[in-house]
Formats: sequence, C-alpha cells, structure tokens
Amino acid sequence: MHALARLSPEIRQYLLVTGNYWAFTLTDGALRMLVVLHFHGLGYSPLQIAALFLFYEIFGVVTNLLGGWLGARLGLNRTMNLGLGLQVAALLMLTVPAVLLTVPWVMAAQALSGIAKDLNKMSAKSSIKLLVPGGQQGTLYQWVALLTGSKNALKGVGFFLGGVLLALLGFAGAVLAMASVLAAIWLASVCLLKQDLGKAKRKPKFRDLLSKSPAINLLSAARLFLFGARDVWFVVALPVYLSASFGWDFWQVGGFLAVWVIGYGIVQSLAPHLTGKRRGQVPDGRAAFVWAALLTGIPAAIALGLDSALPAQSVLVGGLLLFGALFAVNSSLHSYLIVSYAKEDGVSLDVGFYYMSNALGRLIGTLLSGWVFQAYGLEACLWVSSAFVLLAALISIGLPRHTETPHS
Repeated sequence: MHALARLSPEIRQYLLVTGNYWAFTLTDGALRMLVVLHFHGLGYSPLQIAALFLFYEIFGVVTNLLGGWLGARLGLNRTMNLGLGLQVAALLMLTVPAVLLTVPWVMAAQALSGIAKDLNKMSAKSSIKLLVPGGQQGTLYQWVALLTGSKNALKGVGFFLGGVLLALLGFAGAVLAMASVLAAIWLASVCLLKQDLGKAKRKPKFRDLLSKSPAINLLSAARLFLFGARDVWFVVALPVYLSASFGWDFWQVGGFLAVWVIGYGIVQSLAPHLTGKRRGQVPDGRAAFVWAALLTGIPAAIALGLDSALPAQSVLVGGLLLFGALFAVNSSLHSYLIVSYAKEDGVSLDVGFYYMSNALGRLIGTLLSGWVFQAYGLEACLWVSSAFVLLAALISIGLPRHTETPHS
C-alpha cells in the first residue's frame, strides 16, 4: 500500500483502470467458453450456438456508439463502473434452474454482457489517452499495447477458467462464482476510480456520435474486416471443429484456446518492440497496411493444408500460432492508432465509434462462423477470413503516414 501511495495519480488511475479491465476480461472469456461448450454438449448446432451470441454482438455495436457519447458527458469512471455492474447482473441471470435456461433467456443475458463488455473496454481504452501527456506518443503506444496485450492474455486464461469451472462446478455454479468475485471488484472500483475522468469540457450533442475524421473512418472500416476475419472461424467453428473432428474434451478445447489467446496477448504487449519503437519510431498507416498484408495469406494456407494429405492437427495448430502472432501485432497497431488519432476532449466519442466498427465486425464474423461452418465446413470459414484481411489491408492504404518521426 505504501508503494502504491508513492506512485503518481496518473499511474494509480492507470493501474485501477487496468485492474478493472483484467477482472472483467477474465469473466468475459470464461463466460464465452462456458456458453459454447455447455450448449454444444446439449446438442445445439453451430448455427444455434452462434445465435446465442447474436444479441451480445448487436448490443456491442450500439453500446460502443452510445457509450462514447455517454462517457464524454458523464465521465469514464461512470461508464466503466456501469459495465462492471451490468456484467454481474448478466452472470446472475444465468444462475437460474436449467429448465428456465432457454435460448431467449441466454440471448438476453448475452445482450447485457455485450453492453457491459463494450462499456468497460471503451472506458479503459479512452482513459489511457487522458493519462499520457500529448507529446509522448511512444509512451502512449507502450501503455495501449500493455493494456490490450494483458487483457487478451487474461481472456485466454478466462477460456481455460471457463472449461475448468464447467467441469468442476457445472454451468450455474461457475457463473455464480464469477458473479460473486466481480461484484467485490465493482464495489472497490466505485470507491477508488477518479470521479471526473474523461468528462468532456463541452457537452457533446447527439449528432457528434458519428466520427467526422477521415482517418478514424478508414481505420474503423479496416478494423471491421480485421476482426470479422478472426471471428468468422475462431468464435464457433474452431471450438466445435476441435471437439467434433479431433474428439477433444472440454479441458482440451478450453486449454488449447486459452494458451493461444495468452500467447496472442503476450505478442500484443511486445508489438511496440516488433514495429520499430526501439528505433524511436511509432507506427502509422503504412505499418497498418504492411502487417495486414502479411496476415492475408495465413488463413488460406491453413485451408489448403487441411485439404491436403498433411496431418490436420499439425496444420491447424501450427497455422493458428502463426495467425495469432501476426493478428496480435495488427490488433495492437490498430489500438494505438485509434487512441493517437482521437481528439483529447471527448476522446470516448472517437474511441466509441471505432469500437462500434470492431463490434460490427465481430457480429458479422460470429454469424458467418456458425452459418458457413455448418453449411461448408472450417475450410470455407478460413477462405472468408483471408478475403476479409485482404479488404482490411486495402483500406489501410488510405491511412495517414508520418512526414517525420514523432518523439517518443
């Protein structure tokens, strides 16, 4: 506690924001794995499982758009704490007896969780812009990469946690345990988070919801296709394929996806060093294009490998590792660029608009993941993924490029 007290107010707030984000991410990753594995075990088809996440993604689109406006008007502390509280409520909704755990009820709980997740994420990402002095772009990139990477590493732990809790406590017991822990963290956050964090000096009008910046609009469009490319095979198709084709049990599926996402998060944290920060450089639009172009062929190569005589498990695991590493750098670059492009006063408006596109990409990817996999198989999902990454790369050509090397 003494060491914490000696830290600057900005660092203390950053640690609080990051801790909130970490706790939320653990429950979010665990809940997603719980729902996929539990309902697959009940005999639901891939398309039906994808439908369970439909409201989660739809409400994520709406929440990011409106949440940025709310954050600018009310303060990011309120939107972050609201997200934590709604996640507790969503988890408690899933503790009802099994006979009441109908598809509409689960979809409603997922809708609440989607609202909670994107309020929390928008608040956390926007807060960093306000905690780093404007001229320190290298520091900003480092902090964004650390927050994003650690979040995804913990999401991987959440995947594993979901599989373990499902095996040990059952579905209702697992979500009740998570709700109890998250409720305690929510109470601490209400007491400790700075009261006026992120509140805009000028109250934004409702018409300010849509971004007027060409750079943010282009980056948002690229983000839509980038995350659609991931989720079109990762959300439903991959866990079901691993279980159905390779005979993996809950522990194996949850554990493998956990390790993958943890590694993905670690690479995200290291992205500043991989993209030139050691040479005093921070990324621009050219870097976003180059890294997206490098990712484009990976899903197609995995699809070709699965159609060949090569061992399917080796092709899929090896391809996943390469895809994860390259995707992690792309995601970290994007996360830095949106915070860098966003205006400081009312930062959550720009960040919220951007993550609205991110949520729309996840929604499209999730729906396609269930439908394309059920109709045509995993290889078709991978071909769609490559096409989406190619579109993201082409859009990134129009992003701004540095005329000089910024100071870090």
